[in-house]
Amino acid sequence: MTIAVTGAAGYLGTHMLLGLHDRGENVLAVAQTDDIIPYLRTKMPNIRLPREDADSLADQFRQHDVHHVIHFAGESTITDSLIDPLAAFDQILGSTLTVLKAAKAASVEHFVFSSTASVYGVPQRMPIQEEAPLSPISPFGAAMAMAERMVTDVCRPAAISTAVLRYFNVAGADPKGRAGEGGHPRHLIKAAAQIATGILDESLKIYGDDYETPDGTAIRDYLHVSDMADAHAAAMDYLIRGGRSVILNCGYGEGYSVREVIDAVEKVMGHEMPTTVAPRRAGDPPQLIADNAGIRTTLGWTPRYDDIDLIVRTAIDWERKSRLAI
Repeated sequence: MTIAVTGAAGYLGTHMLLGLHDRGENVLAVAQTDDIIPYLRTKMPNIRLPREDADSLADQFRQHDVHHVIHFAGESTITDSLIDPLAAFDQILGSTLTVLKAAKAASVEHFVFSSTASVYGVPQRMPIQEEAPLSPISPFGAAMAMAERMVTDVCRPAAISTAVLRYFNVAGADPKGRAGEGGHPRHLIKAAAQIATGILDESLKIYGDDYETPDGTAIRDYLHVSDMADAHAAAMDYLIRGGRSVILNCGYGEGYSVREVIDAVEKVMGHEMPTTVAPRRAGDPPQLIADNAGIRTTLGWTPRYDDIDLIVRTAIDWERKSRLAI
């Protein structure tokens, strides 16, 4: 039996492929582009399909004996969604609808959906429990909340067991240096790593220093991307063992402020970072920290890379490697 990973060419999907490959799983990589990293391209079957082609995807699921799906709905971000909400809804909801149609048609048994803590908006309590109301403040979060509903509503009558993992701020790169986050910075650690390594010649923007936090800057629960992949694999293992459908937070249960992340970058690099304070960004809550008791208890998940210095170091190592490859 095979595990299909959709969104396989993206940052999260790539690290999911690496994690499953390292475990010796049979994997089908599904992407909308040909950008599967070279390391993986010859190690597993991979297909490129348009987002709307559910029939062809179902045929591929049958051909490759796919019984399990791990779905990454796209590479949209909060900032992107504020600029172009329609594109975010189209990407997240369109891809999820296509994969669900294919999964149902091909009689897939288990479905893991990679969601986000952005569905919570600005929670009243920290750390955030899974039972907290969903009140997203960005189109990205709203689209993910809708996609969660699609997954549960479609899979329940189809007898497909599901796990929805709401990941917090994913960062870092494969510790073995095989993959990392490409493109322009979409979050703090990526931007800091590119500035620290000279890829970007600018100061690091601190978006808001007047939050009600100990140092005035926003606090986030930063999750190493390889731990994210391990959690999704553990969720699939849980479903295969007969676990009931579940929604779980995917985070470490502790937060770091923007200034604490900058301190970690300076510690790794051995020199100060140039910074500039800028106004708050729309859609940025003051704090996002996971209550992760559920994922630890239900899945038996134990993170391997719960260390902000290590997360930062892997991100910087990847930027250095990327710069040398230019």
